[in-house]
Amino acid sequence: MPVTDDVRTVAGVFYQAFVTFPYHAYMTPRSGSNLSSKPRDTNMHTASAEPGHLARGGGAPSRPNNHAKDTDEASAKDRVPSPPLRDETFSDQVLAMCTSAETVSSLLAQEPGLAPKEAWKRLCVSEGAARGQPSTSTVPEGSGGTLPADSLDRAAMCGRWGSQRPSDLFLKMYHDALVSIDGHPERGMVSPSLMGSSGVLPLTIISTIPDIVRHMANLIVAANREVFLATNFWQNSVASKVITDALKELSRRVGERGSGEKVVVKIMYDRGSIRQLVDPHAVVSEKDYAGGAVGLPAAAEVPNLELEVMNYHSPILGTFHSKFMIVDRRAAVLQSNNIQDNDNLEMLVHLEGPVVDAVYDMALLSWSKALSPPLPTRDSPAASEDAPCFRAGPETMSEPAAPPTPPSGEADAGGPVYDATIDAEARRVQALLTPSPSNPSKTHLDAVTRHLNHTTNPDFRPEPRQAAASTTAVAAPEDDMTPLLAHAPHDPFPMALVCRPPHGPPDNSSDSNPQNAAWLAALRYATESVFIQSPTLNAEPLLPAIVEACERGVDVTCFICLGYNDIGELLPKQGGHNEMIAHRLHTALSPTGRERLHYHWYVGRDCAAPLTQSRRLRSCHIKLLVADGRVAVVGSGNQDTQSWMHSQEVNALLDLPPHVARDWAEGLRRNQNTHLYGALDPVDGVWRDKDGNEADEATGVDPGRFSWGKGIVAALKRVKGTGGF
Repeated sequence: MPVTDDVRTVAGVFYQAFVTFPYHAYMTPRSGSNLSSKPRDTNMHTASAEPGHLARGGGAPSRPNNHAKDTDEASAKDRVPSPPLRDETFSDQVLAMCTSAETVSSLLAQEPGLAPKEAWKRLCVSEGAARGQPSTSTVPEGSGGTLPADSLDRAAMCGRWGSQRPSDLFLKMYHDALVSIDGHPERGMVSPSLMGSSGVLPLTIISTIPDIVRHMANLIVAANREVFLATNFWQNSVASKVITDALKELSRRVGERGSGEKVVVKIMYDRGSIRQLVDPHAVVSEKDYAGGAVGLPAAAEVPNLELEVMNYHSPILGTFHSKFMIVDRRAAVLQSNNIQDNDNLEMLVHLEGPVVDAVYDMALLSWSKALSPPLPTRDSPAASEDAPCFRAGPETMSEPAAPPTPPSGEADAGGPVYDATIDAEARRVQALLTPSPSNPSKTHLDAVTRHLNHTTNPDFRPEPRQAAASTTAVAAPEDDMTPLLAHAPHDPFPMALVCRPPHGPPDNSSDSNPQNAAWLAALRYATESVFIQSPTLNAEPLLPAIVEACERGVDVTCFICLGYNDIGELLPKQGGHNEMIAHRLHTALSPTGRERLHYHWYVGRDCAAPLTQSRRLRSCHIKLLVADGRVAVVGSGNQDTQSWMHSQEVNALLDLPPHVARDWAEGLRRNQNTHLYGALDPVDGVWRDKDGNEADEATGVDPGRFSWGKGIVAALKRVKGTGGF
């Protein structure tokens, strides 16, 4: 009965809060458990003294060699053997679900009033999903640890890749993601037959939130039928005003069309509410979402939009951490940022093509309840058309060569500027970083400082001892910061969604899902390098995987943010803060293994030293993993316990075309100084400046046993929507 279920839910929450949580708080050690090291100093591929770039070595990104071979053609001496593989593949039932024509989206197209959660139940019943059991496929002795060809072929059958078969590394990672949903398809947060797909990637943004929300605004004002926007934390801010102004502009444009049809807008976020104890998917009233804390437009302000807002959280720890937007079921963006003002460097990928149908399906499952009104594109899948961004060829993507005049101030995010094309948008942003008579910045580095300061730190300049010198930090135009990377036109390439559902109880048992499987597979199957950038890194399954990869001879580079959310990461069962983990990893490795671990604290583009995140001046919130320079996982998931075990996340697994991989390597190098100034001591994993001093205001390797108490305060602030982590 519903009342009985509600009582059980509330009782479970109280048990978690007042029994499980305090117990683990008491048991939390000062510096975490030890990692086992497996020294293997013989017959190992030797690390070079100078770390390579993202596409070839595990070290920091550097300028790529244009004459080098693509990574697929790298010589055998640059590779190391793969380890023994898991001895199971996915069942025939998973294969059947992945090749089925039926999806949650197709069921809602037939019956628009159906709740997505009910459509999911029908889908699973019709496919008999719960009956699937993993089948074994023993790795032949002497095979070098490679997956049997039939396993890769089975994985290749479970996607709609277009004209390209995915690379073997992509298929290995995708295969393990499929194994994780065997018998539990709900772990994928998407209809299985849409999980593997294809698409194009016309734009990547590696920049601050104003640049990202401005791109979102460009997409919103151009919408014809619908907008679905989801984020973790929505705060009334300059960033949110860019979005709300775009919604008002969209309403105005729809009114001018005179068709009488309204554009449907769905917005999801996670702000703590007592209602979520009994209804995690709480539809928000206009009074609440138009109030001062959120600041969305009231219905009277957007008369030509049908706006519906949902507040979603699965108590206690099941945060809705996904961050994405879909417009007209033709374009989707996955991003790292929330809708708020802060100092973070963030990342966005703009996707088009059939993969948008997968993101759309995931959005429906996230909403869960019947949509009122339904989405207009329910019977118009993205796969039915070519990707709009490249449809007419590159010439229509270009504007006149002369760059636009930049706005007079760096708070340009608040200006009513809507770009017609991606190329025009990229040039407008780059003009902000180019000294000119109309730009008040005297040098490129001055412009970088103004751009990174934007709305939160308008007067900040790095102290002399922490500032990057323009003579070394910006030596040539090819080193200039380039926030928007507009990629050359390309054919659709293989992509997959690797997500995870929310898990509320604080027991860290929800570790099997496509997201985690893909990350672990990257470290397991990479033969050259793994690059990780994340604000935090402490997930318990990840740490031994990093150690094993380094001991095997794979270069592992980690760009992590010093002090990011320390008080939150010190909560019971959250894994520990970044400094603790860096020290554990370095001390767990053999001397040879340490040569393969390249650990850095994030350093802003205008700085020469890391600044702790608590100072709110130069932080990084990018969530990215790249294996062997060519297969990437990018989206909302951090490399911390919360994202690995509890939060709902959305990520894309991408089999990057060579030119996009090169663009990313260049963008990551040009838009931060992490590789220049952020390296930790390879022996103890501690950052020190040239005088031997540790970073100002750093917590240190040992935070103390009861430091988690501060995390409790931060958690309460977060639940109230006033800050925290």
